[in-house]
Amino acid sequence: MNKIWVGAIGAVALSLSAPASAADLAARPYTKAPPPAVAAVYDWSGFYIGINGGGGTSHKCWDFVGVGGTLFGEGCHNATGGTVGGQIGYRWQSTNWVFGIEGQGNWADFSGDNVSLIFPGSALVTGDRNRSRIDSFGLITGQIGYAWNNVLFYVKGGAAVVGDKFDIFAASGTPFAGTLLASARDTRWGGTVGAGLEFGFAPNWSVGVEYDHIFLGNQTRDFTTPGGLFFQTDRISQNVDMGLVRVNYRWGGPVIAKY
Repeated sequence: MNKIWVGAIGAVALSLSAPASAADLAARPYTKAPPPAVAAVYDWSGFYIGINGGGGTSHKCWDFVGVGGTLFGEGCHNATGGTVGGQIGYRWQSTNWVFGIEGQGNWADFSGDNVSLIFPGSALVTGDRNRSRIDSFGLITGQIGYAWNNVLFYVKGGAAVVGDKFDIFAASGTPFAGTLLASARDTRWGGTVGAGLEFGFAPNWSVGVEYDHIFLGNQTRDFTTPGGLFFQTDRISQNVDMGLVRVNYRWGGPVIAKY
């Protein structure tokens, strides 16, 4: 009988002590919810300045202008070489569309020549060598592009100006072979179109490649001897194709937070 009472008293004591033990347990720690993810979106807006370099070729055709304006074809050649220069511009971005204006100036050394095909007596003798060289050019263009975050594809178009020098050398096989006979200079305005792909590799830096075509049509120029005497008149047509690598530094917000 005593054992029964002892067991009953122990069971009651155990049931009374259980809630107190649960109260002594530490509260469950509070964990703060993580912030919403933020995606960094590259912003192409702002002023920029940069450098560029590459190569190009200019296809030129010469026509000797005879009496009454009659044209005699002297042949064509490609003036090829390298170029280096700089650009400055401004872009603004609306959603994924990017708009801009830019001015560019380059030194160049695109040169080439061909043997003239004109008949004897039109200038000196058949076989005079006609040489062309582009030593500078400038572009003033507008741009429109589409951006995938830090990758921008754009097209451009506007005005172009090119500095040319033309020389005529005495034909080989003559006593004066290689002698400069006459020269002319030309500052020619035209149009340009192009396209480029640019990659933002740092908050304010980008690198890209660009192709440009310059339309220059044809112009007539008088050639003079080194002594300043009139030598002959030629109509010269030309267009330019070139590829450039560009590096730009931009002032403006590098990223926009997008939730």
